[in-house]
Amino acid sequence: MSLLKFEHKIIEIDEKAHRIIEEGVTRERAEFLKNLLAINNHDSVIQEVPAKVEGQPSTFTLATPDVTFNPIVKVYNRELKTQEGKKVTPDYWNQKTSTLEPNYWDKSKKNFPPN
Repeated sequence: MSLLKFEHKIIEIDEKAHRIIEEGVTRERAEFLKNLLAINNHDSVIQEVPAKVEGQPSTFTLATPDVTFNPIVKVYNRELKTQEGKKVTPDYWNQKTSTLEPNYWDKSKKNFPPN
């Protein structure tokens, strides 16, 4: 997950620098983040990465042309919002929950699904 790594690589897509937000994710995860970023007026690009081993599924990389974008700063500063206008929490970004509990550090208030 991108919130676990502070350094995000820069790649070139169509001769333009892009910062990787997350790489090696599923199509669904990439679409979720792309939609979330679009709601917050951030452009992003999904790039398919072919599987290294035949028979394995492809993975996807999500990148943004805004090379100053840092998801850690955006999420923990509460700068991103959902379509309903609520502030995105780390658990929401990581798709651990759909409930936006503002006290992200208080585990007693979380409704994580059982493993």
